[in-house]
Amino acid sequence: MSAKVLGVIPARYGSSRLPGKPLKDICGKPMIQHVYENASKSKVLSKVVVATDDQRVYDAVIAFGGEAVMTSVNHPTGSDRVAEAASNYDCDYVINIQGDEPLVPPEIIDDIGSALINSPDCVMATGSLEITGDEDYVLNNTVVKVVSDVNGNAIYFSRSPIPYPRHAEHARYFEHIGIYAYTHEFLNLYTKLAPTPLSEAESLEQLKVLEHGYKIKIVPAPAHYKAVSVDTEEDLQEVIRIYKELHSC
Repeated sequence: MSAKVLGVIPARYGSSRLPGKPLKDICGKPMIQHVYENASKSKVLSKVVVATDDQRVYDAVIAFGGEAVMTSVNHPTGSDRVAEAASNYDCDYVINIQGDEPLVPPEIIDDIGSALINSPDCVMATGSLEITGDEDYVLNNTVVKVVSDVNGNAIYFSRSPIPYPRHAEHARYFEHIGIYAYTHEFLNLYTKLAPTPLSEAESLEQLKVLEHGYKIKIVPAPAHYKAVSVDTEEDLQEVIRIYKELHSC
């Protein structure tokens, strides 16, 4: 019997830098619709749903024919919002797809989901992309870096450059791609796990998983992958420019 995999797109209307972000227009469609349509092309997902705390986002999703659920306004993290949404569905795995990355290709969703399904010793899977030739990007503390072991399991995530380049010729840096796959069972447990020091210090929720002794599979993205998160008006204009190039809209 094939696994039932639910894709959940958390989408909050409130944003300090770009209010109403999910509904920003990109080539005639709200951003959340682009994310939804890309995710719907995934071969591993059985269903896609938007999890929101705002009626305007909910109504927009229903208007374009998507599926949405209302969730609490009080969730501390996106994973908590995803867990509430997933509780409404019968599924074996849940994939958290960022609602502010309208260019995310369905293939990376497939790769991350398949990696978790095929890694029974892991409770989560997520992605990484090698950083090449950009020292400032490595030093940027908004860029989360990840290091993994020989089996492809995460050792640590950090906003700092890891590893430290004591011998620079051996140092390779990998950016974390924020798509998370969980077993549904673990996602329910995750919301009950106590906060942990490293997770709180770095403000990275995935560290809580490692600190509690669980394994996260790291899935390398293809070299041509380019994640563009829309956090500012400048980001939005860049995504619109890329869309116009790709789709002549």
